[in-house]
Amino acid sequence: MRIAGSKNTRRTFLTSAAVASTAYALLPRSEEAPAAGPNDKVRIATIGTGIIGFIDTDCALKVPGVELVAAADLYEGRRLHVKERYGDRIDTYVDYREILARKDVDAVLLCVPDHWHAKMSIDAMRAGKAVYCEKPMVQTIEEGPEVIAVQKETKAVFQVGSQYASSIVFEKLREMIAAGAIGKVNVVEARYNRNTSLGAWQYTLPTDASPETVDWDRFLGSAPKRPFDPIRFFRWRNYQDYGTAVAGDLFVHLLTGVHHAIGALGPNKVAAMGGMRYWDDGRDVYDVILGLLDYPATDAHPSFTLSLQCDFEDGGGDATAFRFVGDEGVVSVGFDSLELKRVGMSWPTAEQELKGYNSVQTFSKSQQDAIAAKLASLPPRARKTNAYEGVEKFKAPAGYDARYDHFVKFFQSVREAKPVYEDAVFGYRAAAPALLANKSYFESRMIGWDPVEMRATS
Repeated sequence: MRIAGSKNTRRTFLTSAAVASTAYALLPRSEEAPAAGPNDKVRIATIGTGIIGFIDTDCALKVPGVELVAAADLYEGRRLHVKERYGDRIDTYVDYREILARKDVDAVLLCVPDHWHAKMSIDAMRAGKAVYCEKPMVQTIEEGPEVIAVQKETKAVFQVGSQYASSIVFEKLREMIAAGAIGKVNVVEARYNRNTSLGAWQYTLPTDASPETVDWDRFLGSAPKRPFDPIRFFRWRNYQDYGTAVAGDLFVHLLTGVHHAIGALGPNKVAAMGGMRYWDDGRDVYDVILGLLDYPATDAHPSFTLSLQCDFEDGGGDATAFRFVGDEGVVSVGFDSLELKRVGMSWPTAEQELKGYNSVQTFSKSQQDAIAAKLASLPPRARKTNAYEGVEKFKAPAGYDARYDHFVKFFQSVREAKPVYEDAVFGYRAAAPALLANKSYFESRMIGWDPVEMRATS
C-alpha cells in the first residue's frame, strides 16, 4: 500500500460552509472524500460479522480506495453470508488470528463482543494492523491502560468506533460552545432511549444454531465456561460475562459527543441507578439506567454536571437528544441537527426589583425608600451579547452519515500513518465513565475517578 496525502477535509468543509441568518446550508461530506488511485488501496478485514459488522463494512466500502479481502466470524451462517454479500473471492475464517497473519491486510474492523475488544485490539496492533474497534473500547476499567500502552508502543493507527467524534453537527456544537454562544456550560442532559424489542437486544435466533455451526468455546474466551447457549451467543449484550450493559453500549455514544463538544477529559464523580423494569427475560443486566456525573473545572471548561439516561421501555419513542445548558443560552441537539436559544440570565429593572417577586416588599418603609434611592443611582444592568443571538439552527444535509465521516478520517490516517482523534486515550476516557456507571449501579455507591490520570479514586 502506498501512503497518499490528503487535505484536512473537516477544516476545509466547515470554513467553506454557507452561513444563513438562522440556518447553515452544508454540502454532503461524501463530496469531500479524496479520490484514491490504483496504488492507494486500503485492504480491510472485518472480524465479527454481526449487525454492526455488516453495517461498518458496508460503510467502510463506500470510502474510495477501500477493499474487503477477508472476514472472520464464529457462526457458519454469517461466514456464508459474507460471501453472498461481497463475493466468493472474500476469504472467511473462524480464527481471527489467521487474518492477522495475512500480509495483505492493512486494517481490521473489530465488531466483536465487548469481552474480546482489548485482546483483539492488542493482538492486531502488535501484528502491525491499523485497528477500527467498535465502542466501548474495553469491557473493564483494568483493560484500558494496556490498550493505551500498546498503541503508544506500536504507534498503530487505532480508532474507536463512536461516530459523534466525527459528526459535523457536534463539530458545529463544539464551535458554538467555544465561541461562548451559551456562556458557561453548567449542565448537560443526554438521553438515548429505545422502545422496540430489537432495540432492547431481543435479536432473532437462527434455526440452525448448534455446537456444529457455532464455535462456542472460542466465543467464551476469557468468560466463564458454560454449556452451549444460542441465546447467550446471539444476544450477548444481555449478559455481564460478554457485554457492558446498557451504559457500555449507549452511554459511551453520549459521552463521546459531550467530551468532543466541550473538550472534557471525564468526570471525578459518578453515580447511577436504575433496574430491570420490563425485559425480565433471563438477562442479568438492567434495562433502565440514569447516571449523574460531576466534571471538575479545567482550562478548557468550567465545572458542570452531566445527566445521562437510557430507557429500553420508552413508550413515547424518544430516542437520542442532548441539552447543553449555559448561563446565557441552551443548545438542543438531535442526531442530525441542533438549535440554539439565547435568553440569558434575567436582571430586573429598578422598578421590577422594587415591585416584583422580591423580598423588598417585606422590608420596612424606610428600607424600601433607601433601596429605591440606591437603585436609582445605579446604571441599568445590560445582558451580554455576542454573534449568536436569538435562535440559531443547524441541520446536516439529507442522507448525512457521521459513521461515513468517521471512516473517512480513519482511512486517511491509515494512508498517512498519522494519529487519529478518537484514539485509545479518547476511547478510554469515554468508556471509563460508562463502566463506572455500571460499577456504581451494581455496588449501590458513588464512584470517584481521576480524569487526568485515568484511575479510580474510590
